[in-house]
Amino acid sequence: MPKKKLTGTIVSDKMAKTVVVEVRTLKEHPKYKRRFWTSKRYKAHQETPEFKVGDTVIIEETRPMSRDKRWRVISKI
Repeated sequence: MPKKKLTGTIVSDKMAKTVVVEVRTLKEHPKYKRRFWTSKRYKAHQETPEFKVGDTVIIEETRPMSRDKRWRVISKI
């Protein structure tokens, strides 16, 4: 089974080896058909501090690394 990949923007890099990535998705209301943006934040692992706040990155699902971290940063777009 392939791993899930998401694209988002880094909103925090204050932790050691961890960044917070905000992923925005466009959803549609089932009854009224109005479209709206939703956002969710994921904590992602980065081994070296090469990504900064504002960078758009691709994150990939991985094994649990801590209580909150289940994603890792793959590359910058």
